This record gives sequence, C-alpha cells and structure tokens, in this order.
Amino acid sequence: MTSPSPVSSSASPLQRLSTFKTSTPTSTATPTTATASPLDTLASDPIFSVFLSSSFSSTDFSSAALTSGSPASTAEKLQNAIRLLESQLRSEVLSRHDHLLSQLSSLHHADHALSTVRSSVLSLQSSLRRTRSELSDPLTSIRTLTVQLQNLHTSSDLLHHSIRALRLSSKLRSLASDDPERLDLAKAAQLHCEILALYNEYDLAGIDVVDAELEWVRETGDKLRNEAMRVLERGMEGLNQAEVGTGLQVFYNLGELRQAIDQLINKYKGMGVKSVSVALDMKAISGSGGGGFGPGGIRGGGGTPPIGGGAKAGGAKAREAIWQKIGSCMDQLHSIMVAVWHLQRVLSKKRDPFTHVLLLDEVIQEGEPIITNRVWEALVKAFANQMKSAFTASSFVKEVFTMGYPKLFSMIDNLLERIARDTDVKGVLPAITSEGKEQLVSAVEIFQTSFLAHCLGRLSDLVNTVFPVSSRGSVPSKEHISRIITRIQEEIEAVQLDGRLTLLVLREIGKVLLLLAERAEYQISAGPEARQVSGPATPAQLKNFILCQHLQEIHTRVSSIITGLPAIASDVLSPSLGAIYGVACDSVTTLFQAMLDRLESCILQIHEQKFGVLGMDAAMDNNASPYMEDLQKCILHFRSEFLSRLLPSKTATAGAETICTRLVRSMAARVLIFFIRHASLVRPLSESGKLRMARDMAELELAVGQNLFPVEQLGAPYRALRAFRPLIFLETSQLGGSPLLQDLPPSVILHHLYSRGPDELQSPLQRNKLTPLQYSLWLDSQGEDQVWKGIKATLDDYATHVRARGDKEFSPVYPLMIRLGSSLTENAPATQQP
Repeated sequence: MTSPSPVSSSASPLQRLSTFKTSTPTSTATPTTATASPLDTLASDPIFSVFLSSSFSSTDFSSAALTSGSPASTAEKLQNAIRLLESQLRSEVLSRHDHLLSQLSSLHHADHALSTVRSSVLSLQSSLRRTRSELSDPLTSIRTLTVQLQNLHTSSDLLHHSIRALRLSSKLRSLASDDPERLDLAKAAQLHCEILALYNEYDLAGIDVVDAELEWVRETGDKLRNEAMRVLERGMEGLNQAEVGTGLQVFYNLGELRQAIDQLINKYKGMGVKSVSVALDMKAISGSGGGGFGPGGIRGGGGTPPIGGGAKAGGAKAREAIWQKIGSCMDQLHSIMVAVWHLQRVLSKKRDPFTHVLLLDEVIQEGEPIITNRVWEALVKAFANQMKSAFTASSFVKEVFTMGYPKLFSMIDNLLERIARDTDVKGVLPAITSEGKEQLVSAVEIFQTSFLAHCLGRLSDLVNTVFPVSSRGSVPSKEHISRIITRIQEEIEAVQLDGRLTLLVLREIGKVLLLLAERAEYQISAGPEARQVSGPATPAQLKNFILCQHLQEIHTRVSSIITGLPAIASDVLSPSLGAIYGVACDSVTTLFQAMLDRLESCILQIHEQKFGVLGMDAAMDNNASPYMEDLQKCILHFRSEFLSRLLPSKTATAGAETICTRLVRSMAARVLIFFIRHASLVRPLSESGKLRMARDMAELELAVGQNLFPVEQLGAPYRALRAFRPLIFLETSQLGGSPLLQDLPPSVILHHLYSRGPDELQSPLQRNKLTPLQYSLWLDSQGEDQVWKGIKATLDDYATHVRARGDKEFSPVYPLMIRLGSSLTENAPATQQP
C-alpha cells in the first residue's frame, strides 16, 4: 500500500489546494464547481478527514485500518483518493501556466544581477590589494625608525644613569678616603643606597665599568654596616643617644633599619637566654665550687652535693655559687633591658631629617609589640623554663631556692626596681609594664608555693609538738609558747623587707594561729569543776587559767610584732588573732559568769532586808547589812582564789588590758549597776533605811575598788553609784531639778520614786507579780523606752483608782514621775540598760 506521507505535513495537500484556488488571479478562468466537489467529499469523509488533523499519526491510522476488519477496502479508498489528488494537482498547474512562466522569467533576471555584482566585487578586491601594497612600505619604515628612536632613548638614559652612578661612587670614594673617625657614616650610607637603587632600578648590570665599581661599592656597604652596628651597640651600652641615633640613621639610609633592629633584638635575646642558662648550669656551679664537692663533684643529674665529710662545705660553696650566678644573671638582665629601652627611646624620638619619618614607625608596624616587650617576654620565658627545670630536676637547687626564697624574691624585686628606676623618664614608656613585672614574679611562684608550704609546715609541726592531739590533759609550758612566738617572729623578720611576701607569710601564720586556737580549745576543761566558785580553784580551773595566759601572751606578742607593719598586716591576722582571743576568753568566761551570778544572788538578798522598819539605832550601826557582808566575802574569796592567778601583777606594764582585766572590769561595772537597780526597787524605804543603804553603798564601793577594779575607772556605773547615794536623801520636790539625774538611768530614778509614793501606786514588779530576779531579767532584755511603757501603765492604773474614788488630788510623786519619765526617756538611748 502506498504511504500517506505527503499528506501528513503541517499543511496538508488539501489545504494547499484550497489556497491555490483562492489566490488565483482574476485574469485566469474561474474554476468550475466540479473541482471543489472531491475536496469537500474527502474533508467530510470519516476516513480521509483524519489526514487533515494536525495530530495525525500514520502508525495509529495503519493500526486502526488493520484492526477494522476491511483493510483492503480502506487501501482501495486511499488509492482512489491519491488518484483524485494527482488529477486535481495537474488541473491546478495547467490553470496557472502563465503565472508560473512569469515567475521563471524573474529568476533569470536575478541570476543576471548576481553576475554583475560578482564582477564588481572582484574589481574591489583588486583595488584593495593595490592599496595594501602602497601602504606597507611606509609602515615598515615607521616601525624601524620607532625602534631606533626607542633604542636611542634607552641608551641615553642608561648612559645618563651610569654616569650618575659613577659620579656617586666617586663621591663615596672621596668620603671613604677621609679620616675614619671623621667619616660621615650617614652620608656615606645615603650614597651607597642611591648607587644600589640606580643599579637595580635602571638595570645597569652588564656595563663593565659599572660592574667593576659596584663590587667596591658593595664592599664599602659591608664596612658601613659593621661600623654602624659597632657605633649603635656602643651607644646602647653607654646609653649615648647621639651614637645610637647615628647608627640608626645609617641603617635607615641603607634601607635596612628593620633588619638591623631585628638583628639587635635577637642578639640581646640570645645574651639574656644564655645568661639565664649559665646561672642555673649545675656543671658550671660545680666547677666554680672547687674541691668543695668532694671527689665526685655533683652526683648524677639531681644536682645534690655528695654526702660525706665534705658535703657540708661543698653544699655551702654550691649555694654561694648559685647565688653569685643568679646575681650576675640579674645584673646582665638589667643591662640588657636598659640598653634595649634606650634603643627604643631613641627610635621613638628620632626622625629622618629629609622625610621627617619617625624611625620607630619604620620598625614597628601597627599591632606589633614594642621592642622592650619582645625582649622581656623572651627573657621571662627562658627564666621560667629554667626555674621549672631546676625545681623538678635538681633537689639541691630546689632546696636552695625554696629555703632562700626571700633572697631570690629580693633579687627579682631589686632587678625590677632598678630597671624601673633607670628607665623612669618623663614622656617615655618604661622598659617593663606592670604585667611584665608580674610575669617575672610568676616565674618563681613554684618556689614561693614551696617556701610557704615549708613555713606552714615548720610552724604546724611546732604547734603539734606543743599541743599534741593524743594528749588532752597536758598543758604547754611557758617556754613552749615562747618558742612558738619566737618562730612566728623569725618567719616575719625573714620576709619583712618585702610587703607582698610578708602578707603571704602572714596568711600562713594566720592558718597556724587558727590551728593553735583549735588545739587550745580542745584542751579547755568544761563542766562543774570549771564553773565552781565556792571552794578553792580546782585543777581544771588552774589548767584553764594557764591556757588563758598562754593564749593572751600569744595574742599580745603577735599583735606587738605586727605593730610596725602596714595596716593591712593587721587585717590579714585579725581573724586568726580574734580566734585566739575568743578561745582565751572561752577558757575563763564560764568562771567569770559563775562569779557574777554568785555576786548577783548576794545583791538580790537586798529585797529580804527591812529597810522600811529599821530604827535609828540599827541605822547608826557601823556593821554592814548581812547581804553586803555576804557579798564582800564572795568578792574576797574570788580575789584570793581566782583573780590573783588571772590578773597581771602590779609590776606589769601600765595600761595593758588583758582578757581577765577586761572581764573583771565588766564584772565590777555589772555589780555596781545591778546593785543600783535593785536598790532602787527597795520599797518601802524609811529614813533609817536610807542611812543603812548609803552605808551599804559605801561598803560596796570599797569592796569593788580594793578587790575587783578601781571604781574611778569604771566611768558611768561609778558615777551612777555616786549619784544614787545622795539622791535617796533628797526631798521629792527637789528631785525634778537635781543635776544628779544626769548620771542615773531613767528607770533607776523612776523605780526609786515608787518608794516615795502611796501603796496603791504599784510598781511593775508588784503589778505583774514578778520576783525581783524575774523582773531583773526582763530589764536586761529591754530598753529604757520599754521600761517606761511598763511604768506608765502602773501610773495610769493609779490615776484610774484615784478618779474612781472621787479624789481630786494625786500623790506628788505621780506628776513628777510623768514629767521625768517623758523627758528622761526622750533624751536617753533606747538601748540603755539599768
């Protein structure tokens, strides 16, 4: 079957035929209607209409025809359609014959026009070839002349620069031929640099006369460098700014300033590192010690002198050699840092006279460390490494620097001080910053830690010997305590020249004092034996007395030792000394409290006396009241059995207050105040009772002053006692304006006024049905404002009772108490105790 491919294109034959029909010129014959009939038939046919679709597929059509059941019929229809189309095409060609011929004539004319154009193009190409040949000769000539001119200019420049280089070389020779001492190194360096710049910039290599001269120029440059470096180093060693400036200017003119400075820095770094290494070179130390080390010298790698007859002498020589080496090393480091600082100082001041460039800016770029820092960091690093190596590798050197750390630290501190002093110039950075100083101190911190550990160990061992943990009953002797104090003093004196090291040692001493306080506290006896006051002093009390005196001695002596030190020393030891003082107080505080309780119980017996019914005969009796006799006996007993062992002798230093002195002072003041308080509570109080009470107060003043503490030194309590004695004899009307009120607590005055009032004016003691002891304890816990509130409540009750009875007048005491209570409590501190 014939393939239907001609009709499967984007524009089918039927469509093209339809186009041909509509575009036919009007001059042609009008097609007959019969020609359109086959096309319309094909377009409406269900089989042929498929060929007009833009999505026609020959494969799909063939597959459908084969499966339709009549492929032969379909093939025959397709053959008929093909014949019909061929017939239609032939008819169309014949109907448009004239038009096709006219189109053929147009093609002939186009071919003729193309031939004409081709001839013209050939002629143009010939003209271009002729023109090219005419222009090539001048162009070649111009190129040749241009090269000649360029070579002439190059030769002229080369000759000019060669002549200039030779002229500069001649000037340099003239300078070099002068007296070396008067040679202008900077100018010579400038000429040398210009010659080399010309040679390199204009490529003068290959010119025989220049090359010959250049060899001499380079030799002269080496001499200039050597001479400039010699002048520069001499100026650094002698701290001569002029010579350092000259050397720097030479290297700047040579264009080698940064390289020269780097070379100098590396040289001084190497000198410092070598000095540190030599200082701790045990072989060198062994050689310098002569025969002191014995036949074997230093044994092994431990750096320890041999044991034997010559060990002690050898060790001493080795120690002395080490310290001499360290001293030399410190001197060398000082010289290096001062020289480098001097170099940096000149660099920071000198400018090039022509360009005005600061030489320091040529050496140090932004973000780079300054010269002194670079050198110092290298020296500190080498020093730290050597110290660390000595600590771990040589037990002998470790012992020397550990036991002699104050000397080592003093050398380092002296080095830092010398460098700071010698580089202290206004407007110039110092050679070493504070951070740099700390770096060097940190380099020997390992020996500082070991030194402090030995210090703590020595003192701790001494404390453990004096206060052994295993034996609680033993009491150290005065010699033992003196040995501890002496050792503490020695440790402080060994480092007192350096404030920083002193504080570190004081911290270790503080730890030892805390240990001592802990051990002493463990030795203190407690229980009934330590608190009894009725009989003679028991062994437990005697032991506590000794501990108190020992701790008091330690506190006093150590406080005296640190008196000459800065105030911060007291701040460091204050907690530890406070612990010592606290334990010393604890050893006797319970005894003093027991004595005070016993004295207060004697005073409380005042309320058992009948001060309101005594006759004049009894009042005029010279004997003290029974409670006062009991109080005097107790005071005498305490003085003979306890206080005589605790209080310092009269030959002791005047004005030195001990723990026991302070406790006795407090106890004496408390006895006076306690007596005044309860004397003011006595009610009723007759005239004869006042006489007896005045005599009791005199006896009390005498007993306290002779056996406890001088009453004149007690201050306010003594003034209160002296004021209360005449106060009780004043008339009620005189009390309000009496100056005696200024020396008495308001509560004492108000309580005494109850004894002058009627019975229905009850005191707080009576109103609340309290015992004198209970009321006294309440007074101890309250301030004057609270006491006045209690008194005011009783006054209000009294006023209520009087008004309830219909009376119009109050007792004269009532308005006086109201006025005094209001005025006195306003002026008195709220915390003042009666």
